[in-house]
Amino acid sequence: MTVTEQRRGRKIMMTPGELDEFLTSQRTCRVATVSADGFPHVSALWFAWDGTSLWLYSVVRSKRWAEMRRDPRVAVVIDTGEEYEQLRGVELSGTVEFVGESPRVGELRAELDVPETLFARKNFGLDEMPHDGRHAWVRLTPAKIVSWDFRKLGAL
Repeated sequence: MTVTEQRRGRKIMMTPGELDEFLTSQRTCRVATVSADGFPHVSALWFAWDGTSLWLYSVVRSKRWAEMRRDPRVAVVIDTGEEYEQLRGVELSGTVEFVGESPRVGELRAELDVPETLFARKNFGLDEMPHDGRHAWVRLTPAKIVSWDFRKLGAL
């Protein structure tokens, strides 16, 4: 996993282990795509983290999907915390890849075994991924990762 060295906030950035635990335990992210008119579009989505890549399971008849097809550059934010001193989060950015059939109907694809198992267990409590013929997989192997954990501010 490549973690960007942060100039500002180095003392509150997550370690690789903290980053992995955070991304494995969280469920919802916000995906920023670029609209045809150049404006950003942000939408919420469930995801799976495999230790290297963020896997997004998106409806293929959505604005988000059309925008990623047209321009695969995205930024994704996963964050948590209510009080200022509890805020933690990660921003991942890069270019997405489309993996598997679209929409996904469950054709055997070894590359999807891990993300589908992780996603099904975390989000549905199942060992196998249910396929609805409306969603498909997008993989973001981040070019840049920035993180913050304001709980570390007390130690500064």
